[in-house]
Amino acid sequence: MSDWLGAMDLAFERRGTGEPLILLHGIGHHWQAWLPVMDRLAASRTVIALDLPGFGVSPGLPDGTPYTAESLADAVESFCALLGVREPHVAGNSLGGYIALELASRGVVRTATALSPAGFWSRSELLYCRSVLRALRATARALPPEQSIGLAENPLGRALSAGLLVAHPSRLSPTALIAATQALGGAPGFDETLEAFAGVMPPAPPKSPITIAWGEHDRLLPRRQAVRAARWSGQRVKLLKGCGHVPMSDDPGLVARVLLEGSGG
Repeated sequence: MSDWLGAMDLAFERRGTGEPLILLHGIGHHWQAWLPVMDRLAASRTVIALDLPGFGVSPGLPDGTPYTAESLADAVESFCALLGVREPHVAGNSLGGYIALELASRGVVRTATALSPAGFWSRSELLYCRSVLRALRATARALPPEQSIGLAENPLGRALSAGLLVAHPSRLSPTALIAATQALGGAPGFDETLEAFAGVMPPAPPKSPITIAWGEHDRLLPRRQAVRAARWSGQRVKLLKGCGHVPMSDDPGLVARVLLEGSGG
């Protein structure tokens, strides 16, 4: 971990008791992405869901620090040190999934579980992913608040707004969708992090036990990328049946089971 980060004081939500489990969201999201599963996890884990630097309400990285997956992983390490949490379990989705695997490759976490992690794309798949995310960001920034609310409360509008990221937009509450849209539109770390995706490739071999799971209906990082993730990890990737790229609202019970099993049963 680089020492120039100092102690990262990030926004977070803590619930439950038991071994610590750190939850990491994807690009443009915020810790609330994990709300559908947090109480299930908190029954047997101390769950800490955080906003990555430059996302949600967390401060950005220090001036001059580039937004890369590695620097964000450094920030998570620093945050855990600040909280006095040593060798936690960690789980992440998308960019957060990549960061979880990066922390496992450093050997600083007890276990890592990655849901549709970034980094296992081909060149064309990376270009597609970046184009989709750029378009979603532009839409989120352009929508007036009242229009955003109207779309979220209308079933067809919800499907159009969230259909690329979740398999079942109807299971995503209007409140959650509005908050996620605001987080996407307002994240100061988004553009630089998205540019840095060009340099993201599978991390070094993990030193900690890992679990990788992929949404059956992932439309952002198609499930064929799971084949590469399986090859990299030397193990089978779990399929999240009926789930999209951000699976927590699609099937909270299934996602919680995968995270609990991945973090020690």
